Amino acid sequence: MQTSKLSMILILVLLLSMPGSQSLVAHAQQADSMSYAPNAPAAPPIGEFVAFCDFSHRLHEDPIVAPGQHHASHSHDFFGNITTDAHSTVETLLAGGTTCDPVSDRSSYWAPTLYDAQGVEVGMERATFYYLVNVNNPTTLQPFPLGLKIIAGNAKATNPGEAEHIKWSCLGAPDSSTGDLITCPAGSKLELLVNYPDCWDGVNLDSANHKSHMTYSAGGLCPATHPVAVPALQFKLRYNTTGGPGFKLSSGAGYTAHADFFNAWETDAQLNRLQCLHELIKCGPAGHPNPANPPAATATATPLPAPTAASTPTPTITPPPATPQPGTLKNQLYLPTVKRE
Repeated sequence: MQTSKLSMILILVLLLSMPGSQSLVAHAQQADSMSYAPNAPAAPPIGEFVAFCDFSHRLHEDPIVAPGQHHASHSHDFFGNITTDAHSTVETLLAGGTTCDPVSDRSSYWAPTLYDAQGVEVGMERATFYYLVNVNNPTTLQPFPLGLKIIAGNAKATNPGEAEHIKWSCLGAPDSSTGDLITCPAGSKLELLVNYPDCWDGVNLDSANHKSHMTYSAGGLCPATHPVAVPALQFKLRYNTTGGPGFKLSSGAGYTAHADFFNAWETDAQLNRLQCLHELIKCGPAGHPNPANPPAATATATPLPAPTAASTPTPTITPPPATPQPGTLKNQLYLPTVKRE
């Protein structure tokens, strides 16, 4: 018995001394450990396209809430279209220049101005506008119709609990608040995130309160009252400050944060990027990598409501002058009529 055990030990020593034997053993041990390790869940695919739009100008005007009225609003910081003012229309935006990358995004984005404790306007370091998917079936997403106006947040909030769909945060730090302003640690930057509704009623480009024609999806679905799923727009504004005591918005305390969007994407460019959301891939400002296959603009999860008697035909869009940017300017393909307030 002892001789047999000794022989086995000698054989094992010889095997281990052979070239490459230790790597084989290590490989076997690794394979054995992998066979018992639980399978790591794969990260879910993300559909996204993005526009980077620098700060353009600052005005006490609001073409959605106070159209045609100069100096009738608290101060707003405008991004994207450089012509935006109280008299802006779809036609003027499509004919105007833009700070956005891509240049085919002629939309206007704006938010209340941030002031420091001395009442001085705080500059913007970066403004990023994400277009995301919040519904279960991304292939049902439709493009924003030209001229759609959307407001997110609650400019009339009287306490942090009344803030809506906003988040103050700090770059590279865990500090955050879904209500009032915060002070970020040294070396960080104050950021504001605003989430927009992603369900449209399919008829109105605006409404009396500038909100009721839109709503948020719930459980990955749009309600019957707002059956048209559209991209979920998300503002991300990064300020050149850490914030601090005494900071406030032109609309009031930090919990009054809100933001506005006036759609003037060139139609072909938006359809190209909608394919990124349909296929759940992340696209940069250049859009979908395979523009030869644009998404169909006719499919929708629920039937569109019939036009009302008060509906008017989709307005004719005037092309921009001189050298037009890439993309053909035309009306949306799937809606026969819209109502403009």
